[in-house]
Amino acid sequence: MSGLLLAALSGLVFGWGLMASGMTNPAKVQGFLNLLGPWDPSLALVMGGAIAVAAPVFAWIERRGRSLGGEPLVLPPRRGVTPSLVGGGVLFGIGWGLAGYCPGPALVALSTGSLPALGFVAAMLVGMALVDLAFKKRLG
Repeated sequence: MSGLLLAALSGLVFGWGLMASGMTNPAKVQGFLNLLGPWDPSLALVMGGAIAVAAPVFAWIERRGRSLGGEPLVLPPRRGVTPSLVGGGVLFGIGWGLAGYCPGPALVALSTGSLPALGFVAAMLVGMALVDLAFKKRLG
């Protein structure tokens, strides 16, 4: 199976899983993130199940040194916890809690014609462009 076909099939399965689990429903996600009100723990089971399935496969692929499509596996170097990692995590969590979307589910919801997902994806792209500009100015 070609790498492109494998990637497309993986994306379809991932998108279907996000929709079937409710991850593309902002109200369900916000119910999971609401620790002070009526909490919906069902997404914890979804995330735990995904980790249980994916972790052994990732470990096997890392030992193998190449992707399932046969391409060399190139991973970023491991780094410790940094202030930018913590700050990025905090910003990601705030955005996820406010909007009820994170990037993957937002793109899946966008494919269904969701206007809130369109607004989220547009804001996400603007934010990514601004961060890219900031890093170019800082590094350049």
